[in-house]
Amino acid sequence: MNRICLVLPTNRACAPMISAIGGEADYAATHFGVEVHLLVLDSSDAASYAEHARVIERERARRAPHVVVHHLDEADQRAFLHEVVLRSGAEKPELLLDLMLPTRLSYGACTNRAFLLAAALGCRSVHRRDSDSAYQVLNGEPVYPVHQELRSLGKRAADAAAGVLVDALPPERAELPVVLVGASFIGELSVDISEILALDPAVYYDVVSLWAPPEWSYEQKRALVDESFRGAGTDPFVRDHSTLAAVDPLRVDMCNVSFHEEVYGRVPLPPATDTIGSDYFLLHLVHDALLPGVLHNRHIVNFYTAERRTTPGFMAYQTRFTKFFLSMLYFNFLYREMAAAGPGLLDDHHRPRADRIAGLARQSALLDQTENVRRLLTIERSYRKLGGKYAEFAGVLAERAPQLLDEARQDILHFALLTEAWDALMRASDEVGPTW
Repeated sequence: MNRICLVLPTNRACAPMISAIGGEADYAATHFGVEVHLLVLDSSDAASYAEHARVIERERARRAPHVVVHHLDEADQRAFLHEVVLRSGAEKPELLLDLMLPTRLSYGACTNRAFLLAAALGCRSVHRRDSDSAYQVLNGEPVYPVHQELRSLGKRAADAAAGVLVDALPPERAELPVVLVGASFIGELSVDISEILALDPAVYYDVVSLWAPPEWSYEQKRALVDESFRGAGTDPFVRDHSTLAAVDPLRVDMCNVSFHEEVYGRVPLPPATDTIGSDYFLLHLVHDALLPGVLHNRHIVNFYTAERRTTPGFMAYQTRFTKFFLSMLYFNFLYREMAAAGPGLLDDHHRPRADRIAGLARQSALLDQTENVRRLLTIERSYRKLGGKYAEFAGVLAERAPQLLDEARQDILHFALLTEAWDALMRASDEVGPTW
């Protein structure tokens, strides 16, 4: 029986989503005959963790056959990772452990832990959801993304073609497996910046366009800004639509994605801290290497949590937003080189080459930081125009600028290091197995 890992990372109270994702696990096991390991990676406070545990225990008896629930706090995760890092024999074990479970928020690190835990559980794929989201409903029934994911993921593309509405994959890729199935979200912007657009559309353009390569034309940047962070808009789900193709990374959100082990077993996600968007790298790798994927329309509903509206929450979120722009100095270089390499990113078995990715990451760390200095000055100037809390953040940004520049460069070097050790960590996870 095929095993899959349905994962929900969380650092906040999210009992409704924990209950809802249990329903998706039941659906997968019942309709597709798979063994589902539902993995809740819980970094929330003690009260929230206890509430989550009560929900899981209360509903455990009514889970479908072949659904196994794992609820791991950070102590459980750290114990597992400690065993894995030691077993791997990789260099700099203490640093690797910090990169896998940092004290600061890291979107990439939490998903990397899911990849290693999935290997320990013997799963062939990872299906990720987020705690600040919900499922759409049609005719009283939840619209589960796993329905589309399990129709195609891991199949030979030529075989998966029969289960999609549109086959846009070049014939020469038809013998390769489908390694990515994903969709996006509807509802609020994925990044909490709608207030900036309301206050000053010109400032919104100046800031959001910072994630484009500086050499792009105004028209290219305008198109990117108009599309950025909007997901699939607001139209609700009515009927299924799916396309087999090299999936555009801008069409997939990490709250609604599944990867086959052929990808995440070779290359991890960047473990950057306090950086939104740091967990999207594999979407680009799959696309640029021309690996088969399926894009569908079972979009997740995105919403904002109340914490973002507090003063500390606002300051923390804007820092993550700023570091996202700084990371693009390095990632735009990687994406350009990866697109040029195409299938050259793969080995003879059509699997991503970790050494090639790590080499590009180390090469990017040598880039001049003038472009990032300009990014920081643009954000500071733009936020001062907005006034209020934005001007306050601009003052903090001016003080922290040298630190943020250094952190962004160090983040890409940490990604290179983790990528070089990843194969050993994945093999060690398989050997260690569940430790909780």
